[in-house]
Amino acid sequence: MQIFVDADACPVVDIIETIAEKYNIPTTLLCDTNHILYSDYSEVIVVGAGADAVDYKLISICHKGDIVVSQDYGVAAMALGKGAYAIHQSGKWYTNDNIEQMLMERHLNKKARRSSHKNHIKGPKKRTEEDDVRFAQSFEKMLMMVQEKFQKNTKTMETGRKENK
Repeated sequence: MQIFVDADACPVVDIIETIAEKYNIPTTLLCDTNHILYSDYSEVIVVGAGADAVDYKLISICHKGDIVVSQDYGVAAMALGKGAYAIHQSGKWYTNDNIEQMLMERHLNKKARRSSHKNHIKGPKKRTEEDDVRFAQSFEKMLMMVQEKFQKNTKTMETGRKENK
């Protein structure tokens, strides 16, 4: 299990690293050449600044059972498709049950923005300390759940038989 972070302008990198280090889980931060990052804990991969370059690199290196942190619904959908877990920087878990609706809402919102001819679109509201606490709790909960599943799978492989759920 590893953690991959779409780290371009990600406000929760420090929280991710603190929790990952607590559980000794390898973490990789991916960013483009416009967002150079340095880390004492994580591996940092810098990719070219092309459109979606970070997204494609992240998806190419994540595997089943990994955790992906991204605010991009498309990245989350691809991660889920590979059997990885995905979480938004708000703490919301992406799941196979909610990703299609989220992608549809994104599409409809983009369509509405195009047709409204507005030049200025309000950005997200300012991040609060409560937002960080909510993310930390949700992220740690996901991490513990994934670790538990990983340990069960490892135990099952060692004994050569499946356990009843």
